Amino acid sequence: MASSSPDQANASSLAGRLEMVRARIARACRAAGRAPDEVVLTAVTKTQPPEAIDAILAAGQRVFGENRVQEAQGRWKGRCAIPGLELRLIGPLQTNKAADAVALFDVIETLDRPRLADALAAAAAKAGKPLQLLVQVNTGAEPQKAGVLPEDVDALIVHARSLGLTVEGLMCIPPAGAAPDSHFALLGEIARRNGLKVLSMGMSGDYETAIGLGATHVRVGSALFGERNTPQTPSMD
Repeated sequence: MASSSPDQANASSLAGRLEMVRARIARACRAAGRAPDEVVLTAVTKTQPPEAIDAILAAGQRVFGENRVQEAQGRWKGRCAIPGLELRLIGPLQTNKAADAVALFDVIETLDRPRLADALAAAAAKAGKPLQLLVQVNTGAEPQKAGVLPEDVDALIVHARSLGLTVEGLMCIPPAGAAPDSHFALLGEIARRNGLKVLSMGMSGDYETAIGLGATHVRVGSALFGERNTPQTPSMD
């Protein structure tokens, strides 16, 4: 019997990890008294090579998260016409990249300041494209991390809505090494008082906890693709 090629073996391994993550999501939903289809898996594909992207697409995954606009443009060129594909920006966005982000992404999860809301509203109007947004909340008030402070979220949502933007929900990244529960709970409280239904929270190490606290979208990278080299964070304007 002919042995499989390294590419075939890697594709099979990735498909297996995808199936495992989906099964864990389903179990976490059942444990929380929720239907599995209430939670969307966002595969975090930043830094991944083309063969990994093609393999996970072949396995049926259709929702993807990217950190950088320029990197995503190169990765998804030629793949954007795939039926059902949804691209979500989950990394910090500079205002001078707003038009490029609006053109490429279906959802931008990292609105975190009024100036960026202004830039996105102008870009969306010029492109004539409906824009779905999440507000990124810096639940740990970490000075090095993007995101609006919890006490400033309501005002930012009001500002974005005044521009005609549609804010669908919130996103957060709890502090590294901290128990995530209180951060996920805080995000849920802010969402409820603002009438928001979408909660993007939970990553490879804590997505099951996030599901138990109401996550509607979980962002999973290393559990699907293995460990990666961490790129430098782009500077903010």
